[in-house]
Amino acid sequence: MYESGEDYLEAILRLQIENGFVRSVDVANKLGVSRPSVSRAMGLLEKDGFVEFGMGNMLKLTEKGKSKAEDIYNRHKLLTVFLQKITGLSEDQCEENACRVEHQVDADVVAGIQKWVDENS
Repeated sequence: MYESGEDYLEAILRLQIENGFVRSVDVANKLGVSRPSVSRAMGLLEKDGFVEFGMGNMLKLTEKGKSKAEDIYNRHKLLTVFLQKITGLSEDQCEENACRVEHQVDADVVAGIQKWVDENS
């Protein structure tokens, strides 16, 4: 999956947690992209079985989409905590950097970071 697809899934999950529902316009606002961009991305994610449209065109993660989104979001949170602990920088700065790193880091590195965080918390 492309980085942008992961960003969309994570945004949908976070909006669902924050608001209880997700509309395309909410995703566009959260990610700072156009509504047509969201529409195109949702079409691709729907085709791949990650999202579906519910009543009133509300976006809903499928089980597959929810699992993938939770994995991405958990990686994001872990990397944010890790960066804060090792750098002492602000949560906002660490979160911004975690967002860039989360798409490139492999599972073995994530497991190692998780182990370090668990041992140093």
